[in-house]
Amino acid sequence: MSGPTIDCERAQSGASERSGISRRKFFGYVVAGTTLVAAADIALSEPATAAVPSPPQVPELYDLNDLLTDATRATANLITVIINEDGTASFALPRAEVGQGITTSTAMIIAEELDLPVEKVKVTLADARPELLFNQLTGGSNTTISTFTPIRVAAAIARNALLEAAAILLGDEVNKLVAKAGVIQAPDGRSVGYGELAKRAAVSETKKVEVTLKDVSEFKVIGKEQKRIDARAAVTGRKVFTTDLRVEDALPTMVCRPPTLNGKPVKLLNEAEIRAMPGVTDVAMIDTGVAVRARTFGQCIDAVRAMQVEWKPGPVAGESDEDIVRKLRQAEIPLPKISELGLDKIGIGPVNLNLVKSIDADFLFYFRSNSALDTNSAVADVRKDRAEIWASLKSPIVTQQTIAAELGLPQHKVKVHVVDGGGSFGRRLFFDAALEAAKISKAMGKPVKLMWHRADDARAGRMHGMATSRVRALYTGKQVLAFLQNHTSIETDYRHGLGDLITASVANLPTGLGNLGFAETIFALTQEIPYNFGVVNQSLVETDQRFNTGSMRNIYSPDVRTAAELVVDQLAAAMGMDPLTFRRKFLKDKRVLACLNKVAEVGKWGRPLPKGMAQGIAIHKEYKTASACLVEIDCRPETVNRKIPNAVTGPRVTKAVYAIDAGLVINPTGLRAQMLGGINDGIALTLTSSMHLKDGHFLEASWDNYFYTRQWNTPPEVEIIVMPSDRKTPGGAGEAGVAASMAAVACAYARAVGRVPDYFPVNHRDPLAFKPKPFIPPIPQSPTNGLKLTW
Repeated sequence: MSGPTIDCERAQSGASERSGISRRKFFGYVVAGTTLVAAADIALSEPATAAVPSPPQVPELYDLNDLLTDATRATANLITVIINEDGTASFALPRAEVGQGITTSTAMIIAEELDLPVEKVKVTLADARPELLFNQLTGGSNTTISTFTPIRVAAAIARNALLEAAAILLGDEVNKLVAKAGVIQAPDGRSVGYGELAKRAAVSETKKVEVTLKDVSEFKVIGKEQKRIDARAAVTGRKVFTTDLRVEDALPTMVCRPPTLNGKPVKLLNEAEIRAMPGVTDVAMIDTGVAVRARTFGQCIDAVRAMQVEWKPGPVAGESDEDIVRKLRQAEIPLPKISELGLDKIGIGPVNLNLVKSIDADFLFYFRSNSALDTNSAVADVRKDRAEIWASLKSPIVTQQTIAAELGLPQHKVKVHVVDGGGSFGRRLFFDAALEAAKISKAMGKPVKLMWHRADDARAGRMHGMATSRVRALYTGKQVLAFLQNHTSIETDYRHGLGDLITASVANLPTGLGNLGFAETIFALTQEIPYNFGVVNQSLVETDQRFNTGSMRNIYSPDVRTAAELVVDQLAAAMGMDPLTFRRKFLKDKRVLACLNKVAEVGKWGRPLPKGMAQGIAIHKEYKTASACLVEIDCRPETVNRKIPNAVTGPRVTKAVYAIDAGLVINPTGLRAQMLGGINDGIALTLTSSMHLKDGHFLEASWDNYFYTRQWNTPPEVEIIVMPSDRKTPGGAGEAGVAASMAAVACAYARAVGRVPDYFPVNHRDPLAFKPKPFIPPIPQSPTNGLKLTW
């Protein structure tokens, strides 16, 4: 930032953002400083109390986004928009950009209220700011929902302060001045730029002000197509990620990891040999393995491969998929009996239980990796009296607090910088690499640039736990009386809490009960059956804390929704109804129905297809967002068995149509990009991507044998429709594309092959479609020819 600045605080809102009703008048502050600083003050508001159709489910009244947004309100006034003397605006976003495009949408929000071109808004990522409490957590598709109004208010306060300063300078009335593209003009044609006014608009004492936000009808930036502000840097290789950083004396560092999951090092047997290898500067043992620091990452790889380490086996040593499935089955709770449901009280008169029919279904979902293309990495410089960390972090405050405790330093002596990340899938809610780098730097007494190998990422990184989902649907005639779903999962780790040490400590209470409380809460606040199905009940059981898990994109929804939508198709068949007609009859929500109707229309639901091909359709509602997806799948032998060199083929989704009502959309281009990624996630989860546990370790070790959706399995025809919405506030869209697409692909597959699959992905099979890489050494040889990768 050059020269003095204007900082604008945010405002107090009595608006009910949950209901989609917007208010335009807010209070905030012009903060004392050498330049204009404006901030908003968003206080806790009352939970939504709008009536919903019976029976109400928790997310229809108060969902995870309401919880996350309410948690941010108390510190909303601590986030500021700054006007610089060069006429630009600066904003340090207290969230993590991991490819979802929030720096672009944030710049658009500021540009809208400031009447400033988007290219003149500079959005960076804020360092860890513990005073923000719960207001620096990136997750649950909550960024735009929780920051939309506070950022607008801060920008609007800054704009008003600029207008007042311009009125004094130009000698005219504020209401006669016009702000446009960073310039304020008087009726006689005289004008002054924002940069010239930045210092004049500053105040020496903080004062409370009232501001009126633009009406939606006045928007010129929000809702328009906008290319990503970091697109050029990304495609030209100039975008800076953690391993691109140049921190003085921070040399490449890697870790030799155990051959079984979460094993521990006992002794490095050939330490002298490793220290003598070319480029090696340091070797240190930590709790997760043996670290080596060298001049290049290639030298690190050579050293890791040469290590001879005595290991203590990990907690799942000797166990395989079958063992974990058996443990899950033992943890399952019984589904309620018909006599326990009170069907005589659901408002349709006496129910003859002898005429009630049941559809029971049982589904298994295997482990899946949370790994993004950008592997776990961090830079750490730990000294005796201070530490500095750089990494892509979605929970930087608890990262700072945990590392400070680990190092025995006061919290303010640990500085944590948030760096752009190349993907997350929920994994960056944790700070495994940052904590590990800090431990290594402390042990070596030198700065380190830690990078996990792709084999480390898959085998030792975060993953989505294996789960079962059992459904029982009760019906009579063409009336659904009850829909029951019990979801049983390997523990999902929430020990990052809400991004602060207090809630993280609660989640980390002994015996796992604290984490289970988080899991039960998040499940209850996210899962709903959006159909009028009489008695509706969904429950969660989590078990087994031995795995490295995390909140994979959309957390529970893809699995839960897929199981439910497959049973919805079975109900339709049992009642002799078309799947689309059935959904139209029973859907509760008009926004979901509109999305369903749109994909059916655009995707030409019911059109004739060859034998072995089929359509599938599914819906999802979460995070104030409604969506529906229609796909077509080709399961014909000539497609399934097609030969592509070095490829796994199988069924192919040939067409996908996705409709989403995300409320007020900031950037339609960014929203469509998010949904495109979600569709590919859904295809992968249904058909191809999973982890195989065998003898205490996962067999997959990189992207060549973790089968995320490849180009040859991507639909050649994709259409994403951004629906008009009656909501005047944004909905959550970061994760919204996954659940409906996974469910639609599963439904299409079942119709194409004439059999409902009972495990996912459907290609989780033995024999494997790949040859597993060795576990000792734990990573493959680095390629000597970048044009010909060999393992």
